[in-house]
Amino acid sequence: MITPAQTLTLLASIIFVAAAATLVWMALALVARIAPRASLAMAGANAAAAGSLTLHVLRGVLPDTLTYWPGDVLAITSFALLGAAVPGITTRALNWKPGAVVVAATALLLLALPYEGDLRWQARIVNGAGAALTLAAGIIAWRNLARSAGGRRTPAPLALPLFLIAALMAARGLETFVNPGRTPDLRVPSEFNIAFLWTALVLALLQNATLAFLVLMRLITRIERLLERDPLTDTLNRRAFDQALERAHAWLARGRGYALVMIDMDRFKQLNDALGHAAGDAALRLMVKELQPCVREVDRFGRLGGEEFCVLLPDTDIAGAALVAERMRWLVNTAPLRWLEQDWPLSASFGIAEAERGDASGSAVLARADAALYRAKGQGRNVVQA
Repeated sequence: MITPAQTLTLLASIIFVAAAATLVWMALALVARIAPRASLAMAGANAAAAGSLTLHVLRGVLPDTLTYWPGDVLAITSFALLGAAVPGITTRALNWKPGAVVVAATALLLLALPYEGDLRWQARIVNGAGAALTLAAGIIAWRNLARSAGGRRTPAPLALPLFLIAALMAARGLETFVNPGRTPDLRVPSEFNIAFLWTALVLALLQNATLAFLVLMRLITRIERLLERDPLTDTLNRRAFDQALERAHAWLARGRGYALVMIDMDRFKQLNDALGHAAGDAALRLMVKELQPCVREVDRFGRLGGEEFCVLLPDTDIAGAALVAERMRWLVNTAPLRWLEQDWPLSASFGIAEAERGDASGSAVLARADAALYRAKGQGRNVVQA
């Protein structure tokens, strides 16, 4: 036989999980500084859920004006904050406006309804809004995760708990049509309430764990990016570029060729001596910015050291590399550096080489491109040499 103590115990367990999750997400946001805005939104979602359930338990103990309407609004706020946090975790874009509109609209609607009788309409509004907000968050998470997988095994199923929560809230809303008058009160010792509370407890744990895992994966990705990126220009560093070159060379035996474009800024030492190293850094960043339109998603753009860069062009022959290099040369030559209210002309020399079957490694191709670059320097700079 189901007793009121069982439902109260389950409610207390869910409140405890939500409160503990609030502290964890606050620590991630304020102490670890991991996805701080999304983590704060998740902390708010858990805090609102804990507050809503606490007010639900206190119905009849505190005045009705402090428990019924505030508790329902907190419940919807919890789902809205969850919906805002999910895009912030998956794409770093915190989307809170749709949820705020839903909270405001449902709060006004609930305020217009009398909290008397079986409260079936209040339950339908709260559960319907919660299901809609969570379903939207699940769809957004699924799409963002599938897009970020990039052809690898998709992590999109990590969004599954959101769909389960949406289904749970929808089921509770539908139950008000089947058994009105009992379902809106979670303290009633019914089989449906027991099943609902157990499921809610499991999903609360699962959802928080899943989103925490995604946050940690985002941190790992950020660390990996820092390890392979040049801090000044955000291009690949020498180690990461060499790895990309060796991977491309391994595909050469399977018939997939590549070409290299070596780039060296002209008269870089003169620029540093005349304007200072800060201007030199600005010039390198400007050159990289100007070259980016020529770099495809499949290409690899790296800084080899100093003012020397290289672009790896998969599935490209020497003629294609020459066209790319010539466009790059023109872009750099037409973008002077603006420094201390004066323009400093920029130019770069380019050496190109195509991988050949006889090349023992990518380093051999790189050496030919480097030799072509030095010939370009010898020809007066600001030229492309193969």
